Amino acid sequence: MTELLDLSTDVLVIGGGPAGAWAALRAAQTGADVVLVEKGYCGTSGATAPSGTGVWYVQPDPAERAKAKASRETLGGHLADHHWMDRVLHQTYVNMNLLGEEGRYPFPVDPDTGKQIRTGLQGPEYMRRMRAWIKKAGVRILDHSPALELLVDADGLVRGAAGYQRQEHRDYRVSAGAVVIASGGCAFLSRALGTNVDTGDGALMAAEVGATFSGMEFSNAYAIVPANSTITKTAYYGYATFFHADGSVLEGAGSTKGRSVIARTLLSEPVYAQLDRADDEVQRQMRLGQPNFFLQFDRRGINPFTDRFEVSMLAEGTVRGTGGIEVADDTCATTVPGLFAAGDAATRERICGGFTGGGSHNSAWAMSSGSWAGTGAARFARAAGRIPSTELRAVGRAGLRPTSRSELDAPAVVAAAQAELLPYEKNLLRDGAGVQGALDELESLWTAVSSGLGADSGDERVRARQAAAITAVGRWMYHSALARTETRGMSKRADFPDLDPAQHHHILTGGLEQVWTAAGALKGAVLQVAS
Repeated sequence: MTELLDLSTDVLVIGGGPAGAWAALRAAQTGADVVLVEKGYCGTSGATAPSGTGVWYVQPDPAERAKAKASRETLGGHLADHHWMDRVLHQTYVNMNLLGEEGRYPFPVDPDTGKQIRTGLQGPEYMRRMRAWIKKAGVRILDHSPALELLVDADGLVRGAAGYQRQEHRDYRVSAGAVVIASGGCAFLSRALGTNVDTGDGALMAAEVGATFSGMEFSNAYAIVPANSTITKTAYYGYATFFHADGSVLEGAGSTKGRSVIARTLLSEPVYAQLDRADDEVQRQMRLGQPNFFLQFDRRGINPFTDRFEVSMLAEGTVRGTGGIEVADDTCATTVPGLFAAGDAATRERICGGFTGGGSHNSAWAMSSGSWAGTGAARFARAAGRIPSTELRAVGRAGLRPTSRSELDAPAVVAAAQAELLPYEKNLLRDGAGVQGALDELESLWTAVSSGLGADSGDERVRARQAAAITAVGRWMYHSALARTETRGMSKRADFPDLDPAQHHHILTGGLEQVWTAAGALKGAVLQVAS
């Protein structure tokens, strides 16, 4: 291993997806010095980079925005906050227009009006251009440099992070005035496209400094995929009819409502789909908007509009769930001074409540929360000033500093955690006894991880931290699911199938050795929930 890389900056951004890129850009635009560290290669890494994505871009017309806000109120269990939805609609409109100016992004043009169509983004081009934009703004990017732990000062303020540069084979430390965690969510290494870097690392680091989480019970998103595929585009299955193995229609199955029907059927037989409700124009638009979705069919000689094909489901956890690090104010500051959160790493309940999907609200939240977190972190850093890294203390534990050493290794931990987190019958089709059983296994696993999982080389430390993070996220998720004794949003309980107006609140959680849960303040009038 070569000599330690020791850097100092005003704002450190952990994560190079859209939220991290916007955070870095906005911080740099305030005049702050910014370093961004990314587990992969900033511009090609993460769930957005390989995909086409819709964006929650709505013209500033009161009626249109009211309609947009109402669109997922019921699906999300009426947990969204109109203040935050208004802010996101405004900031997304501003950011998308900035992308459309001066040729920053090649939006398609409406042939009738001559105006750009700014309701979607092609991930590869979007992220390539965001990388170029932030580099031009002066942001220093460390690629292939996963952060492993946060650094705090004597007062407990978050003042940097330490990690490992895979290609340089060296450790690094970055001291900073403030830190933005934009490291993505956690998809439990399920193989869903673009999520191999989304292992909950930022959540684990935040928990180690005492951060609070919210909405973790809404972390059981499953995407519909062709069998043996990794390409998730569940929105397209809104045009699908689903079938039993004998060719009869699978009643109640669907992409927005009815995924539980699909999952339950998959436990005993194959399920097939056909995109038979898309007309010629919709088919053309679908192929144009998401070409890699159709590549898998073209290679197999399948026409998904006329042929039936077998489907399965992949867990996407908090990437398409809504739970994450709690944000304490409009700047996306967390409950820990010096630490900010954005994108999938932060709770998305503020605009989605207990249900979301791919793109749309997610992409809007990434660019909006990233903008606020970057600006807020820069302001915090100016007041806090810089500090030598020698005055900072590393706080990482599980996977880095075990209390003892055992034969436990990261792949074994991941496999054991996945056995409790990926099966439909445990995470999607929930009941109290099943969730408690899975949680008991994860608690035992965490005890073993925190005491015995360690590593020597840099790459092994990265894998160990990923394994610890996946286990930790699963524990917060199941503790929160048990605390919500009702069915709301995507958190469905077979033993509590009805919505309970008395639980019209967020579920908060946190802790590592001892996980805790608490009910947040009740939201609004109960009459709104029952309407």
